[in-house]
Amino acid sequence: MDLRLPIGSLFGIFGLILTIYGLVGPKDIYEQSLGININLIWGSVMLVFGIVFVVFALRARVHAPSE
Repeated sequence: MDLRLPIGSLFGIFGLILTIYGLVGPKDIYEQSLGININLIWGSVMLVFGIVFVVFALRARVHAPSE
């Protein structure tokens, strides 16, 4: 089993949750971080990382020699 698929899915799900929370969450919680929306930034980073892992896992599955 390729570990990239579950790891990528996990990062993708958590990244999606953080990104959505960063978009619709309360804005006053970002006063401590100088107004930087940390949840939106790291959520999008995790989402992209998860998508890349899933794409690599699916690509390896397609190109794997059949036994």
